[in-house]
Amino acid sequence: MTGVHLHLLLSHVPVIGILIGVVLLAWGTLRRSDDLSKASLILFIVLTLLSIVTLLTGESAEDTAERLAGVDKASIERHEDAAKLAAISMYVLGAASLAVLVIVQWFRRAARGALVAVLLLSIVSAGMMVWTANLGGKVRHTEILSGQSVSQASHPNH
Repeated sequence: MTGVHLHLLLSHVPVIGILIGVVLLAWGTLRRSDDLSKASLILFIVLTLLSIVTLLTGESAEDTAERLAGVDKASIERHEDAAKLAAISMYVLGAASLAVLVIVQWFRRAARGALVAVLLLSIVSAGMMVWTANLGGKVRHTEILSGQSVSQASHPNH
C-alpha cells in the first residue's frame, strides 16, 4: 500500500468521524451523560491522531495527482491549504478533548461549560474538515465541480 492509498483511505475517517462525534457530544451534553461525553472526547482524540497521518500522507498523494492528466494544480493547492487549517483545528480539538477528559474526571461542576466549549470547537472543526474533503474531491472528481456537467468538465473547450 502506498502513501496515496493510505491518504485516500484515511481521509474519509476523520470527516465522517467528527460528524459522529459532534452528534455524540451534543447528545451526551444534553442528556448529561458522562459516558457519551467521554466517548465523544476519546473519539476526537483518535480522530486527531488519524488527521496527523492523513496530513502526512497528503504530500505523496499530491505528488502523484500532479502527474495525472486533467488535474488542476491550483485545486490541489486549495485542498492543501484547507487541510493545513483543518489539521490545526483538529489538533486544538484533540488537545481540548484531552484536557476536558481530565476536567470531567476531577472537576465535575466545571465539566458542563468545558463540554459546551469543546462542542462549539468540534462544530467549527467539522465544518473545516467537510470543506477540506470537498476541495479534495474536486481534485479528481470532476463530476462535483460546481456549475459544470461531467461532459463540460472532461472537455473544457465546450
